[in-house]
Amino acid sequence: MVRNGRILAVGPNARRRARPGSAVVDADGCAVMPGLIQTHVHLCQTLMRGMAEDLPLLAWLRHRVWPLEAAHDDRTLKASAELGLAELLRGGTTTVLDMGTTHGHDVVFDACVRFGIRAFGGKAMMDRGQGVPRGLREGTRQSLSESDRLCAAWDGAASGRIRYAYAPRFILSCSEQLVRETVERMTAGAFMHVHAAEHEQERDAVRAIHGADDVDVLAKWGMRGPRAILVHGVQLTKRQVRNIARSNTRVVHCPNANLKLGSGIAPVGDMVEAGIAVGLGSDGAACNNNLDGWSEMRQAALLAKLRGGPGSFASQDALDLCTIQGARVLSVDKELGSIEPGKRADLQLVSLRSIRQAPVGDVVDTLVYATGSHCVRDVMIDGQWVVRDRTLLGRDEERIRVTAEREAKRLRGRAGV
Repeated sequence: MVRNGRILAVGPNARRRARPGSAVVDADGCAVMPGLIQTHVHLCQTLMRGMAEDLPLLAWLRHRVWPLEAAHDDRTLKASAELGLAELLRGGTTTVLDMGTTHGHDVVFDACVRFGIRAFGGKAMMDRGQGVPRGLREGTRQSLSESDRLCAAWDGAASGRIRYAYAPRFILSCSEQLVRETVERMTAGAFMHVHAAEHEQERDAVRAIHGADDVDVLAKWGMRGPRAILVHGVQLTKRQVRNIARSNTRVVHCPNANLKLGSGIAPVGDMVEAGIAVGLGSDGAACNNNLDGWSEMRQAALLAKLRGGPGSFASQDALDLCTIQGARVLSVDKELGSIEPGKRADLQLVSLRSIRQAPVGDVVDTLVYATGSHCVRDVMIDGQWVVRDRTLLGRDEERIRVTAEREAKRLRGRAGV
């Protein structure tokens, strides 16, 4: 039972507490579950789908993604964000942690407000780095002040559905001063998320500059604790996993993007066993080609089993990564991530009647291993429907697609890639 944007009651008690005339939704043949929480996406990269193929991380950034991001203007950013949000909502994702490019992030936040999604996020911060184009590189003060302006303008917007998160991109594009001053904002209560321990070549480049791994250097500079979110963690050592667990730092696993860029397999089972809050994200369409949280769940479970054995990672563990564990990463597990009285009504109805799911034995197993975004029927955020009968409410999906096709051509032409 949902009232005023929250779950009022669950189970038989819900029917007893319903008011006369309350709307009743027929969920026969569906699983009713929390909306998915994806704790790492790049809405600014959705328009780059298929434009950066078959490259390792650093070449992928320098030769494709950074030139494309530098070429963004408000038109292309709007088209990219709307395309990504349509895909996410249609697939049952109700909360995201988004990292933008270095400019134009007001456009992305505006799209998040209009589409009704719950979004944590912020502009990328980059004040140094080899191969960073002029259109992305910032001065340290410029990067901090623009991030502060965005935080003041958007944090708490849309009845609290928008939250700001500072985003130094990764250690190779950020000075020590930039990271340390961002840590000061984190210590004052802000979120901070950064790519870390992603690729072997990146690790080697960091060691050549700093004499240590990025996660160790970042921790030395103060980036640790429950408001610090490390994205990827593919190259983490056992010692680093223990240190992250002790400091209560959060980690995000992006299995499909890690495989496509040849980065490796993150030790997600070890991290979960150590008690780390681990979330799941599809990353960006430039390195994954889709934003399907269901695909990430399945891949996370399979890769964990590859590392730890068939019984090492249950389907419930995988489902938790994109629900209650994702809520823990964002420190909102008292509000989101499970169906309990008092929590926000961010819900989805997922059909269990497709041919690829039958016969349904264990529902959780079916959700993780045999379900995709096409099975999502209805989606609700804060008690308001945003998807009904597989249709995005109030949005012209064909217009979004056509606009994205047109603006993608503009973006590629401006970037010259």
